[in-house]
Amino acid sequence: MIGADRPLVLLGAGNMGGALLRGWLKEGIDPAHVLVLDPQPSEAMRDELSARGIRHETSAPDGVKAGILLLAVKPQIMAKAVAAVSSIIGAETVSVSIAAGISIAHLEEMAGGAVIRAMPNTPAMVGRGITGCYGNDKVPAEAREAVTQLLSVSGPVVWVEREELIDAVTAVSGSGPAYAFYLAECMAEAGRQCGLPADLAMTLARHTVSGAGELMHQAEADVATLRKNVTSPNGTTAAALDVLMDEDGLQPLMTRAVRAAFDRAKALGQ
Repeated sequence: MIGADRPLVLLGAGNMGGALLRGWLKEGIDPAHVLVLDPQPSEAMRDELSARGIRHETSAPDGVKAGILLLAVKPQIMAKAVAAVSSIIGAETVSVSIAAGISIAHLEEMAGGAVIRAMPNTPAMVGRGITGCYGNDKVPAEAREAVTQLLSVSGPVVWVEREELIDAVTAVSGSGPAYAFYLAECMAEAGRQCGLPADLAMTLARHTVSGAGELMHQAEADVATLRKNVTSPNGTTAAALDVLMDEDGLQPLMTRAVRAAFDRAKALGQ
């Protein structure tokens, strides 16, 4: 799929693109097989590309056709950015977008041929992300496998059977880290209102949320069992869960929040 004659082209070397790039190099991809296209990378990224011997161009070079083109630019500039590098898209190029809301139909208009929607999340920057994918019927099995390997450097990769499910993936895991961060904010504020100094309350909340996440990652038990393991009958946790699990508690609130993200993702693709 990729090689010196058909490189892996990364369009956009920002936070997510940079995280994937570092993962590829860590997993042993030959830097000579990678081309980064970014008109204004950060100074730190410029230095990193130079130090690792990765070719960087501010615009599409002549005579290059991408094997895989990873589109890591913001949705608002996607069409303009792809048009600017259209010369590197060949008949066998597989284009992979990690931008929220850009539909398969729009990707086909922009890039043509084989296109894939992928939705990673920001824990990819520390190797603990998860990515959902959906491709059109022009994506061959070989390409699907290659893209899975490329994206798995940041965590598990799952494929969905219908495009609309990518919007649900976006709502749950793509946007999900923000929900966990806000949970930590809310816990810290509640602790402050119970008398804890604000900085101590935030330290406790950060470590609790991140530690619980790591426990979920490592434990074989399902999350409901993990919750029950913390909950003693008539204890402090049970008292809190009586509030959170009430009929107007956290579940209906989270359902509304995820539905709002899902609806917004669908609207962005229209």
